[in-house]
Amino acid sequence: MFARILVCGWLSTAALSPATAMVGNARAADPAVARHLVMIVGSRGNFCTGTMVAHDLVLTAAHCVPPDADYKLVVRDGSDPPQFTDVTRIARHPLFSLETFLAHRATADVALVKLAQPTRARVPAPIAVPVPAVARGDRLTVAGYGLGVPGDGRTGGTARGASLVVTGQPGSLQIRLVDPAFAGTRTGLGACTGDSGAPAFALVDGRPAVIGVVSWSTGPNLSAGCGGMTGVTPLVRYRDWITKAARSMGSPLP
Repeated sequence: MFARILVCGWLSTAALSPATAMVGNARAADPAVARHLVMIVGSRGNFCTGTMVAHDLVLTAAHCVPPDADYKLVVRDGSDPPQFTDVTRIARHPLFSLETFLAHRATADVALVKLAQPTRARVPAPIAVPVPAVARGDRLTVAGYGLGVPGDGRTGGTARGASLVVTGQPGSLQIRLVDPAFAGTRTGLGACTGDSGAPAFALVDGRPAVIGVVSWSTGPNLSAGCGGMTGVTPLVRYRDWITKAARSMGSPLP
C-alpha cells in the first residue's frame, strides 16, 4: 500500500499571488500547456487544478468536487486580478468511490465541471482520441497550481509544469510518475497540494493532449508528502463517459 497525500488543497489570499507550484523547483508551465489550466475553489476552502475541455466545461478529479459544497472557477494571469466564474453543475464518474480512493486503491477519479457562462480566458485542451497506452520510461508533462513548498499555502497559485517519467507497471487504472533525476528516492519534481485534477499531457501527433488527471502524490520512498511519486488516473477507461457526459451537459467536446 502506498503512503500518499490527497493533492487537493486549502486556498488563502496569498495562494492567489504569483508563486511557485509543484515541488522540486518546477519551472513555469509552457504557455502551450498553461493556456488550458484553471483553478477550482470550493466553499470549504479547498482548491484544485482543472483543464478547460470546452469553453464552459472543465475536467478535474472527482475527489476535488465532493457533494455539499459550492465551487467557482478561478483564472489568473500574471498580475491581473483573478477572474471568478460560477459553477452550475458537476458530473462525477458513477464508478468513483471516495471510500476506495481514501483506502489508496484506484478508482474512477474523474469529474466534469459545468460553468454558468463560457470563458474565453482559456483555450480548451484536446483529450487524446484514442487515449494512448503508456509504457515504463515514457515521458508525460504534468502542470498545475499546487504548492511549491509542502505546507506553505503562499507558494501555490501559479501554473508550473514538469516532465515526469512513467515508472512501475502502468495500466488502465493508474499511472505512476517520478522525476527521472531521483526516481522517487529523493525529493524531486512532482505534484503537491492543489495539483489534484491537473492534466497529464502526452504528445499526440506532435501536440499536447490530455491522457489523465492527477489523483495523488507521495514523498520520497513512498513516504507521506510530495516530490516522490505522482499518481495519475488515465482516461483510457473513461473517455467515452466524458464525451457522453459533456454532451448531456450541453457542452459537446470540440
